[in-house]
Amino acid sequence: MTPMMSQYLEIKRQYPNALLFYRMGDFYELFFEDALAAAKALDITLTKRGKHDGIDIPMCGVPHHSSEGYLLTLIRKGFRVAVCEQMESPLEAKKRGSKSVVKRDVVRLVTPGTLTEDSLLEPRRHNFLASFVCLRGNCAISWVDISTGELKVTSIPLVGVGPEISRLKPRELLVLDSHYDDLFEITKENECSLTSLGSAAFDSTAANKRIQAAFGVNTIDSFAEFQRSEISALGALIEYLEITQKGTIPSLQIPVREIQENVMQIDSASRRNLELTQSLTGGTDGTLLATIDKTLTSPGARLLA
Repeated sequence: MTPMMSQYLEIKRQYPNALLFYRMGDFYELFFEDALAAAKALDITLTKRGKHDGIDIPMCGVPHHSSEGYLLTLIRKGFRVAVCEQMESPLEAKKRGSKSVVKRDVVRLVTPGTLTEDSLLEPRRHNFLASFVCLRGNCAISWVDISTGELKVTSIPLVGVGPEISRLKPRELLVLDSHYDDLFEITKENECSLTSLGSAAFDSTAANKRIQAAFGVNTIDSFAEFQRSEISALGALIEYLEITQKGTIPSLQIPVREIQENVMQIDSASRRNLELTQSLTGGTDGTLLATIDKTLTSPGARLLA
């Protein structure tokens, strides 16, 4: 095993559920199972580089300057991508010794709900990252669009999860490990990626501290009278943003609590037939949203949607 490949495997072990985009000069390279999956998904050439345990190591790569298009394809096909950059130049590495490997580290974990680049976002559709939790029968769902900073939360009955996901159509939903199987079909119907997290991410006490730290306040009482489940859902969102953005949380608006009694809930079938944001044929022509959308910018269009 070469020093470079040892470094690759060490970084890959930290992100077992993501494809690792490993920067090597002007390319992002993928190896082993990642290379097999990416080559098939992107329809690119699969090659090989060296051997491991006497077997050829599969490899494929994409150019750094045009990587966003490949990233978008992978995200739309349900993959998560850990972007690993060179943290120093080869010349700097050589100063430590002729055989020193260039320092590399993951700078971002790209997932369906955490896209920020305009080139990766649909210009006229929101890109919600949502989280759902049930604590002792009290359920809540929170959602954020990090491209606009909109952050909301609401309490819902368990039977209202389906209609709420149909309304929001999040790109990615965070849930407790124990809720994964219960919500799999609902999210699949709404073309939503489902991500399970451990119970620590939804701990309400830790969540309260995370929200305080994110907004630089000593108490969140001035924002709204949040229920414990709502705090838990908000905290899970912030925890996930810290993980995927490597500690750099994007600018967020103060969380707004939606009160269910003040809105009319529409079931999934009625929402489809009313063609509010999507027509029965799958497009947007003739929908209510298309009729009133006179926005001039992509963030504005996503906010209206």
